[in-house]
Amino acid sequence: MHSAPRTEYKRNIKWKNALSFIAFVGPALLFFLVIQIIPFFMGIYYSFTSWNGISAAVEWVGLENYIKIFTNDKKFFNSFLFTTKFMIAAVIISNLLGFALALMLNGALKTKNLMRTVFFMPNVIGGLLLGFIWQFIFVKGFASIGKLTDIGVFKLAWLGDEATAFWGIVIVFAWQTAGYMMIIYIAALQGVDKSLIEAARIDGASNWNVLIKIIVPLILPAFTICFFLTTSMAFKIFDINISLTNGGPFNSTESVAINIYREAFQFNNFGLGTAKAILFFVIVAAFTTVQVIMTKRKEVEV
Repeated sequence: MHSAPRTEYKRNIKWKNALSFIAFVGPALLFFLVIQIIPFFMGIYYSFTSWNGISAAVEWVGLENYIKIFTNDKKFFNSFLFTTKFMIAAVIISNLLGFALALMLNGALKTKNLMRTVFFMPNVIGGLLLGFIWQFIFVKGFASIGKLTDIGVFKLAWLGDEATAFWGIVIVFAWQTAGYMMIIYIAALQGVDKSLIEAARIDGASNWNVLIKIIVPLILPAFTICFFLTTSMAFKIFDINISLTNGGPFNSTESVAINIYREAFQFNNFGLGTAKAILFFVIVAAFTTVQVIMTKRKEVEV
């Protein structure tokens, strides 16, 4: 006799749960579909065309764009080589600096909260604004310091020479991202069991041995996250790059993102530009996947 009302009650609960799910998750899914998924598949389609991004006529050319990239586009491969070198240098320096700051500010410093805020602040500044600020520092600030102190480092043409322009971009990227990595490392360090460190010190372990043998193995998941974030951000660098050097001098610091942007929106080769973007997406996805698998494997071994 009571089974029918109970079944109806359960059905109403399911409907309420479904409506709540749609109300809270539906808008996010809709925006993700419209902004991410649909444009991605449209990009795949346009990569097989010769569309210029303006006209209504879209001519299907098959694999012609991809063949052109591999056979007759030296600038794209030069930009990819620059981006790869930049990624390696930026990931290493950003994580070393972030980890060093985390170790320093995880102690019992009275000003540690203030210092954490100060070091994190560059991360909330927009990349374009950050690039223009540092462009002024490199061009005007360093030149003034060089005249006053006669120190050779400050007298270099930082953004006017290929080698120094490369390191200039690395410095700005590391300065922006190190604070973000610092926060992740601090969170991981605070989860380390202090009794393990105290036991190691009682047994006579040096600070270096405690760091290498205990702390680093215990926070490997944080390294996995930070390496993934900095790798993906370094590969996709655009705003800092374009505001600091605009790919110069002589296209020596042109990243893949700038090369794709120019191909699609300046030269109106939208089909070729999207083909480069799809190819770049596959390479970055493969590289970051391998990196995560390798670091995860290290976590399991430990």
